[in-house]
Amino acid sequence: MTEEPSFSRTIVRFAGWIAAIPAVALFLFLATIPVSDWRTQLWLGIAVFAVALLLKTILDGKRWVILTLISLSLFVTFRYAWWRATQTLGIGDPQVHWYEYPFIFILFGAEIYSWLILVFGYFQTAFPLSRKADPLPADIGGWPTVDIFIPTYNEPLSIVRATVLAAINIDWPPDKKRIYLLDDGDRREFEEFARTLGIDYLARPEHKHAKAGNLNFALSRSEGKYIAVFDCDHIPTRSFLQTTVGIPEKNPKVGFVQTPHHFYSPDPYERNLDVFQKLPNEGELFYGIIQDGNDLWNAATFCGSCTVIRREALDEIQGFAVDTVTEDAHTSLKLHRRGWESAYLNLPQAAGLATPTLSAHIRQRIRWARGMIQVFRIENPLFVSGLRLSQRLCYINGMLFFLSSLPRIVFLTAPLAYLYFGIRIFDADAYSIASYAFPPIALSLIANAAIHGKHRHSFWNQVYETTLAPYILLPTFLALINPRLGTFNVTAKEGRIEQAFYDRKIARPFVVLWLLNLGGLISGIVRYSGGFGEIPTILLTLAWTLHNLIIVGTTLAVSWERAQRRDRPRLNLNLPVRITSSSGQVLFGETEDFSDYGTRIRLAKSGPVSMRETVLLEVPFREGVQGFPAEIVGMDESNLRLNFQPLTLEEEQRLMLILYGRADAWVRFGVAQQNDSILKSLWNISLFALIGQGRVLKALLWSSPKPEIPKTRLLRGPS
Repeated sequence: MTEEPSFSRTIVRFAGWIAAIPAVALFLFLATIPVSDWRTQLWLGIAVFAVALLLKTILDGKRWVILTLISLSLFVTFRYAWWRATQTLGIGDPQVHWYEYPFIFILFGAEIYSWLILVFGYFQTAFPLSRKADPLPADIGGWPTVDIFIPTYNEPLSIVRATVLAAINIDWPPDKKRIYLLDDGDRREFEEFARTLGIDYLARPEHKHAKAGNLNFALSRSEGKYIAVFDCDHIPTRSFLQTTVGIPEKNPKVGFVQTPHHFYSPDPYERNLDVFQKLPNEGELFYGIIQDGNDLWNAATFCGSCTVIRREALDEIQGFAVDTVTEDAHTSLKLHRRGWESAYLNLPQAAGLATPTLSAHIRQRIRWARGMIQVFRIENPLFVSGLRLSQRLCYINGMLFFLSSLPRIVFLTAPLAYLYFGIRIFDADAYSIASYAFPPIALSLIANAAIHGKHRHSFWNQVYETTLAPYILLPTFLALINPRLGTFNVTAKEGRIEQAFYDRKIARPFVVLWLLNLGGLISGIVRYSGGFGEIPTILLTLAWTLHNLIIVGTTLAVSWERAQRRDRPRLNLNLPVRITSSSGQVLFGETEDFSDYGTRIRLAKSGPVSMRETVLLEVPFREGVQGFPAEIVGMDESNLRLNFQPLTLEEEQRLMLILYGRADAWVRFGVAQQNDSILKSLWNISLFALIGQGRVLKALLWSSPKPEIPKTRLLRGPS
């Protein structure tokens, strides 16, 4: 599948590499120039910071400014790394005790990891491709056949039916679209539901290889040119196929087209901190900028859902990968190795349910972490054949991210060695540490705010990594030792939380980290007041510990689960409606929120209706209106709350189209209201940290019973 570049392109690339050599040499020379004392380095750092801040403030958003900020960030980071490696490790220094070397080198190793992640991250996100959809032929008769796969295992039919009905609504010639409900749980109600709708139902006789095996079973029993895959809670818009299929139709080398995983319900961070649609979603960085950056290097990752895949490409790699618990990323790696191209269309064309609790979120990320490390061990992108260097770097960065647990724990505990025991973790004075370390931190904050300020606010990556660190440490370590260990788990996506509670079990490691850092803060104050140590060093480690308390405190705040009494989340959807009561009275209003269970309506004028009265709710639908029978379950002078009565399949299908199926349904939904501001973001997480520490004290002093929450069932691991 790989096409050799032309001779002229080879010459251009060679000339580019030749031109880069003096630039790299100059960069390395300037970055390694020694200075006489820390003051010179401090002024250099201030100058670079001032230039970066000026560019970010005045010319924010321009590509050349972003590239300049990246260059400045790399310069001060490399300068700091060179200084760390050559002057701060204490090798040969008689004043460094033997027992201090482990602490010095463990911190240095964590920093090496962070430098790699920084460089690879800049490589991935500096040039997002921002691909546009390619149109399909005007003649519908020439459109290809598509099979739609909806794999399920233990999810309730109440979730699955919305996705199936939305798939039926997808605008595509009926004779060229076939829907398959893949039931790995052998449930009679699912079979009857599929038969009622006239779609295909497949239940395989054996249940090997979890989701990948379920998809492969359907693959061998279908014939479409393309396969569209949707997780059973990911509801597609009616325009999904018309938006995506044109890309592989135009370019026969494209093996798959991935679209974002978009969520119309808040994730645990958004819900428990009450920041839904105010801050970017936890997954927004990956789907908002990283995948777009990967697309430039032909390294976009298949994410298991909201995807169109060419059957020919899957046949060439013998179906979906079954050797790891992340069959999606592994499948895309196999496709790229065989020369197939990928495409990422950054346009939400489906929406699903986010994990309902922090514990469910962590379980899901444990599976992702274990799976990516399994791929790293089984089919390491650094060494396998068939990949370009750029693809190798994109893949390896995605895998290295899930090795962040140990470095994150190191950063959260490193200053405690000095505060508790007086053990040095740097062989340098505090002034030199500050003058070399602060510029890289500041420049990375500015550069990242410019690159992905709309998709991830400052400091939140530390909160997300801290949440996962204690839980993915052991699974990733075991996967490195034996990639066959572990099981596949299905993440719960639906459930009610009747009352708020503090999840003590999930918060336990965060409480330990909080207590350790709180003790370190107290110990540092005692050292300062008693003169036990160098004052500048004490102040520097105290500042570091205070920062750690803010990060851990915010994580503690997320561990307090807020009540969720609705079975399904409601969308903030504003539609004009007409309500006709049983007595014939007509009221007009506008929906304030809407779900497939019910709606809340702001009335233009109140009228004579009563509680528990059955009414007809009429909503605009295409060129006309669609009526839905509903019951009044709440009311005041200006608002009505309605629950839908049992709907016919046709009514339910139209309701799905109104709620989720519009082509522009998710274009603006979920986008953060505010761009990143570094100082404001620091202020916000500081407030959340105070809230989190208050919540943990409340949980420790008063009991909070843990209500029933969604469970996660296990499938057998890959065999």
